[in-house]
Amino acid sequence: MNLGHHLAVSSMSLAAFQKFVRSALVALPTVGLLLGLALQLLGWGSWSNWIWAVATFPVLAVLLTEIITSLRYGDVGLDIIAALAMAAALAFGQHLAAVVVALMYAGGQYLESFAEHRARREMTALLSRVSRAAIRYQSGTLEEVSLDTIKPGDRLLIRQGDIVPVDGAVVEGFAVLDQSALTGESLPVHQEAGGYAMSGSTNVGEAFDLLASRTAAESTYAGIMRLVEAAQRSKAPMSRLADRFAIVFLALTVLVAGAAWLLSGTPLRAVAVLVVATPCPLILAVPVAIVSGLSRAAKQGILIKGGQALEMLARVRAVVFDKTGTLTIGRARLVSTFVASDLTEVEVLRIAASLDQASQHVIAQTIVSEARAKDLDLAIPTDVVETPGQGIEGLVNGRRIIVGGLGFVSSKINDSISSSLRRERRPGAVAAAVAIDGKLGGVLFLADELREGTESFLLELRRLGIGRIVLATGDQRGVAEAISAGLSIDAVKSELTPDQKVLVVLSERKHGPVMMIGDGINDAPALAAADLGVAMGARGSAASAEAADVVLLVDQLDRILPAIKIARRSRFIALESVYVGIGLSVTAMVAAALGYITPVQGALLQELIDATVIVNALRVLYDPLRLPGEA
Repeated sequence: MNLGHHLAVSSMSLAAFQKFVRSALVALPTVGLLLGLALQLLGWGSWSNWIWAVATFPVLAVLLTEIITSLRYGDVGLDIIAALAMAAALAFGQHLAAVVVALMYAGGQYLESFAEHRARREMTALLSRVSRAAIRYQSGTLEEVSLDTIKPGDRLLIRQGDIVPVDGAVVEGFAVLDQSALTGESLPVHQEAGGYAMSGSTNVGEAFDLLASRTAAESTYAGIMRLVEAAQRSKAPMSRLADRFAIVFLALTVLVAGAAWLLSGTPLRAVAVLVVATPCPLILAVPVAIVSGLSRAAKQGILIKGGQALEMLARVRAVVFDKTGTLTIGRARLVSTFVASDLTEVEVLRIAASLDQASQHVIAQTIVSEARAKDLDLAIPTDVVETPGQGIEGLVNGRRIIVGGLGFVSSKINDSISSSLRRERRPGAVAAAVAIDGKLGGVLFLADELREGTESFLLELRRLGIGRIVLATGDQRGVAEAISAGLSIDAVKSELTPDQKVLVVLSERKHGPVMMIGDGINDAPALAAADLGVAMGARGSAASAEAADVVLLVDQLDRILPAIKIARRSRFIALESVYVGIGLSVTAMVAAALGYITPVQGALLQELIDATVIVNALRVLYDPLRLPGEA
C-alpha cells in the first residue's frame, strides 16, 4: 500500500471522527434539555439542573479548546461570546439558559460543518487514475508487478487503453498517446522508437514496449500530484463571514454586560446580556444561506464544495481559462474539406469513413463519427492494410483508397500535395488526405473548436464585473492565438507546463481574487493554487475535479454564470442576515442590561432571533437570481 493511499485513508478516518464529534455535541444538549424538562414535569426538578449542566459541559469544553487553538493563530471569533454565556450561566445557576445556548451553538457548528464538507471528496480519485501495477518483461516472460518495484531500465508492455505508469521511451514500433490530460493537447501525439512517453498519458494505439527511465515516484504524473498537494496546503483558509464582526461585537458585549453588573449590582443582568448576545443567529444564518446556495447550485449542475468556495465565487475579479476541453470542445471535429477531384465533399468523407471503419486510430474514429452523424451510407472495406500511426489502405466499392497524413498519402500516389494546400491547414488542425485509385481525392481538416456561445459567455462575464480574462494552455502558441482571435481575452499564455500554469494564476492575483477553470490533470495544480478552482467535471479528469473548489457536472461552460449569481446572492443574503442578527441582538442586550429580560427569557428570545434570521437566509432557495442593485 503506497503513501498516497495511506494519506487518503487517514483523511477519511479524520473526517469520519470529526463528523462523529459534531453529531455527539448536538445530541448531548438535545437529550439533556428534553430529559431535564421531562423530569421537571414529573416533579423531579432537583435533578434537572444537574442534567442540564452535564449536557452543557462537553460543548463548553470543546468550544474552549477551539478558542485556545484559534487564539494561538491570532484568530478572534464570535465563539468567545458563546463560551462566556455558557460559563456565566453555569456559574450563576442558570442551567436551563446554559443548555439552550449549548444546543444552539452545537447545532450551528454542525450545520456549518455540513456545508463545508457537503461535496468534498478525498484525493482517492486522483490516486486511482494511474495503475497500481504494470506488465514487465522478465526472463523472456511477462509478469504483472507493482509500480513500486519498477526501476529505470525495465522493459514494460503498454497495452491499448493502458495508462503509461512511468516515464520512459518507446522501444520499438509506434506509440499513439493521448496526452490531453497532461499537456492540454486535444489530439493524440505519435512517438516513434526512442520517443518520450509521459506517465499519465493513455495509449490509444496499438500495444508497444516502453523502456522505463524513472521510477513511479519520480515520474511526471507523481510530480503533478505533489504540485496539487503543495498548492492546496499553501492556500490559506478564509475566516467565516460572521467572524469579521467578532472583535467589535465581542467588545460591545463585554462592555454592556460589565456595565449592567456594575450599575445594577447583580450578576444575573450580566448573564442575561451574555445569553441574549450569544451569536447563534450569526453562527446559524451564514451556514443556512450557504447550504441553500449550494443546494440551488446543485440543481443547475454546479457542485460547489463548501461555504468558503461559495463566498470566494462571489468575490472573483479575474479568470484564467484552460483551452482544451474548457474554452474548446476538447475533441477534434471536421472543420473543412478540400476537394481535388470531381467528387463532392460529402462523397470524400463517405469514402474515407468507409475505409477508416477498419482502424482504431483516434482520427480515423473521428472521421467515422462525422460520417455517421451525417447519416452517410458506409461501405464495408476489404483488403485493408494499416501502417500504425500513419495511414490505412484498402478497397472500398472496388476502388483503391488510401487515408492518412499528407506525407504518407503523398508517398503512395503519383500526385504531389502542393505546398499551398499544406498552408491551408490552420494552426492545431490535423489533415487527413484521401487518395482514390492513385490520385488525390481530397483532404479532410479536423480541429478542436470553440464551444458554441463562447464569445457571448465571455462578454457576460465582463458584465458581471470580471475585469481580467486570461487564456493559459499547454498547446502551441499558434493554436492558442488562433482559438482566442476576436474573443474578449486580455492575455494569452501558451506552451505552459503545469507548474508554469500555477505561476500564471499567482501572477494574476494583483487584479483581485482569481478563478481558474480547467479540465485536465495538467490543470489540477493551477486549480488548487487559484483562489477558486473550477473543473469541467462531466468530461474532465478526476484529478482536476478533486483539486477544484467548484465542479460543473454538465459539460456547459456557461453554467459559471448562474454559479456566480447564486454565490453573490447567497453572500448578500448571508450578510443581510448577519446585520439583522446583530441589530436584534444589540437591542435585546440593552433590554437585558436594563433588567427587562432574565437569562432564561434571553435564551428563548435568542431562539426567536434565530428563527428570524434563518427564515431570511432561506430566501436564497427561491429568490430570483438578481444581484443587489439590479432591477
